[in-house]
Amino acid sequence: MDNNQIREILFHSLQDFGIQIISHEQKMVYLEKDYTIEIEATNLFKLLHNNQVIAPFNDIEELCNFIKMDMLLNEEN
Repeated sequence: MDNNQIREILFHSLQDFGIQIISHEQKMVYLEKDYTIEIEATNLFKLLHNNQVIAPFNDIEELCNFIKMDMLLNEEN
């Protein structure tokens, strides 16, 4: 799978989870509320928030779940 295919799968998953994509360029996907995903390899994604690394993920669904839960937790605080 090439980066374009991975990016398309990621875009669809983010959309399914209701997470808004602000923009993207090459390996970077910029999301609402200052989240960023860097596509590092076929099944490796680095999640950043406010330009700080949060965690690596090797599963898109797990990544999307984490972002959604973190957004909800941050709204409560």
